[in-house]
Amino acid sequence: MIAAFNLYLKTEKGIGYNTAVKFLQSFRRIIKIALRNGWMLKDPFVGVNMSLKEVSRPYLTDEELERIIKLDSRFDRINKVKDFFIFSCFTGLAYTDVKKLKGKEIIKTDKGYWIKTQRQKTGGESNIPLLPVPLSIINKYNPVDDIFDNDPVLPILSNQKMNAYLKELADLTSISKNLSYHVARHTFATTVTLMNDVPIESVSRMLGHKSIKTTQHYARVVDKKVEADMAILNTKLGSKLQYAM
Repeated sequence: MIAAFNLYLKTEKGIGYNTAVKFLQSFRRIIKIALRNGWMLKDPFVGVNMSLKEVSRPYLTDEELERIIKLDSRFDRINKVKDFFIFSCFTGLAYTDVKKLKGKEIIKTDKGYWIKTQRQKTGGESNIPLLPVPLSIINKYNPVDDIFDNDPVLPILSNQKMNAYLKELADLTSISKNLSYHVARHTFATTVTLMNDVPIESVSRMLGHKSIKTTQHYARVVDKKVEADMAILNTKLGSKLQYAM
């Protein structure tokens, strides 16, 4: 039955491997309740592989990010999509979280402005200090101090239009990656924060993750960062550890 359900999810519903496994994991929790209460005598999940596959999480490099920022299109729709995409690259917010973002979730402190919102997908709380780039994007469309509590912060387009125009944005900037809000979120986690030595604990809080293990999947430390860290270590060690040949 479990094998048939797994096959049904992948074929009839067109669900990917990892998503199918997550459905099965949820189903297994129900089965465990049934076993504990004696409603079932045998566990049908015995011998079923429930491990997730490692997924490649594309993100933009510094150079690619700068290329998009510098683009000045003659088409207003492209400039808008560029602004909203870059906003997510510098805040880590998913499309749904940007779309629902209200004025009351922009908090002014003596140190600047913060976004304090709840993620729609998980309910996790995201607390994000606003860097100059996303703050200037907000001010471009609505002066931040003039936004009423229930007003949308940005006039974001529909998801369908955003995805279509992001393909155009990629073509105009000669970026071969498939631009999406997932890419923007991963870019925030890697290029914008981790690559600039922001601790993973802080990144996790800004992304609204309930567990730092989730952040470790999103925010990977790339070879360039490892190389830079080892170069610093080499400088610190200097001639302290000379190996005698």
